[in-house]
Amino acid sequence: MMDTTKSPLTLAAVDLGATSGRVILGGVDGGVLKMKHIARFPNAPLHLTEAAPTDRDSAAESAPAEGLYWNITALYAALEDGLREAVRSAAELRSIGIDSWAVDYGMLRAGRLIGLPHHYRDRRTARGVALVHERIDPAELFARNGLQHLDFNTVFQLAAESESGLLDAADRILLVPDLIAYWLTGTARTEATNASTTGLLGLDRRTWDRQLLELAGTDRCQLAELVEPGQTIGELTASATQRLGADRPVKVTAVGSHDTASAVVAVPFASKDSAFISSGTWSLVGLELDEPVVTDAAREANFTNEGGVDGTVRFLKNVSGLWLLSESMRHWHHNATDAQRSADLQTLLVEAEAVTGQVPIFDPSDERFTPPGDMPGRIADWCREHGLRPPTAQAEVVRSILESLAEAYRQTIDAAEALTGVSVETIHIVGGGSQNALLCRLTAQRTGRTVIAGPVEATAIGNLLIQARAVGEVSPDASLSDLRTIVRNSFPVVEYSPHSAGTGESPAPTNAALI
Repeated sequence: MMDTTKSPLTLAAVDLGATSGRVILGGVDGGVLKMKHIARFPNAPLHLTEAAPTDRDSAAESAPAEGLYWNITALYAALEDGLREAVRSAAELRSIGIDSWAVDYGMLRAGRLIGLPHHYRDRRTARGVALVHERIDPAELFARNGLQHLDFNTVFQLAAESESGLLDAADRILLVPDLIAYWLTGTARTEATNASTTGLLGLDRRTWDRQLLELAGTDRCQLAELVEPGQTIGELTASATQRLGADRPVKVTAVGSHDTASAVVAVPFASKDSAFISSGTWSLVGLELDEPVVTDAAREANFTNEGGVDGTVRFLKNVSGLWLLSESMRHWHHNATDAQRSADLQTLLVEAEAVTGQVPIFDPSDERFTPPGDMPGRIADWCREHGLRPPTAQAEVVRSILESLAEAYRQTIDAAEALTGVSVETIHIVGGGSQNALLCRLTAQRTGRTVIAGPVEATAIGNLLIQARAVGEVSPDASLSDLRTIVRNSFPVVEYSPHSAGTGESPAPTNAALI
């Protein structure tokens, strides 16, 4: 629900996702959050030829390889354009908050960016895993940082950078939203919820772990001071103020700068016995807790303990998400005739719902599905390797993906219950996947639990609410429960019963929201 009337829109959320970015204005009026989309822009990775990674002491020449990078300068230019339009639309703009995907970073020297940031899907990370695990046992690593094992965790990426010698040139490392904030304000800070995804924080979530920094080879680089959501990072520099057309400096406020941290703020939890699924490119499936769970069982189940807003813990597991659909669509469109390209995802979802035959259930977290490429072909390969008939028609592939995601959600929530003792009765799906009615219904049916879908714009909503509390549009003493009351008052949700096709009607989805 986007209402652009009456209430002054005084806050700007910059929400950077793995495939696109947005600038959204917002403001709280009478206990209701009003929002207006200002700009949307693509965020596509760059495939660049480079030497294959080798040991820094090796004299052997490397054959050319391909690296995957973020086009961070183009992304920054696009978000500045969006902020410029935000300033024109909101004469009383008071604050800007920035969130993005996790783990990736820029390396700087004397305040200048050194090269383009690597994309977390770049294949160099496997070498970093081997390097770190040579220095610390995986069980001890989990006991120190509480993070699930993902090959692209920052600790592994930095170890690969260190071995290559690239870190020798850097004196500062900033995560993506912190880098954007630095370019806007000239102040280097690292927001705590995003820092918690790096694998370099201790379990207290308030301090960098010096031993882990040394293991990753980052002890020579300066990591920025940690800042909590709601604190001020800085004000726009004079040049940024001028470029954006503002008549005075605007402050940049730390929000839950890991996009999932902001999204969870906007989950309208029905009770403490509720799980969340932040559904987008990735699916983040888990519980909001007061304390981390670092048992051997949690490590073996590959759960993570990430910092949430107001000292909470996001106990969750990364499950591959709608990336599987978007990559399948990209592959089909690339190889299609003009007539075939006219079929959009919404059409395929209708056809997928009509599929009556059995489709294979595959493991969406298999590492083969992480890099870009021919996703339908990889699904077919997985099925053949496991003695299953691969899906053939496009609608069957879509149905197989959604059934597999729903089954992965069930397994993850069942495991979270066993690990925490929480009995989950309700599942909240927020983000783009909440508009995918078929995915929501399948999740309710496979998990045997009620699914509450929405709000769609959870990340931007959480971003704006933290800013609203920081600038006094809501009480500075407002709790997360208070903020979630605003969410319930502002945005519709759709309920899906495990025993029915669902109740109510969801807002008309768009392809962009679905993937």
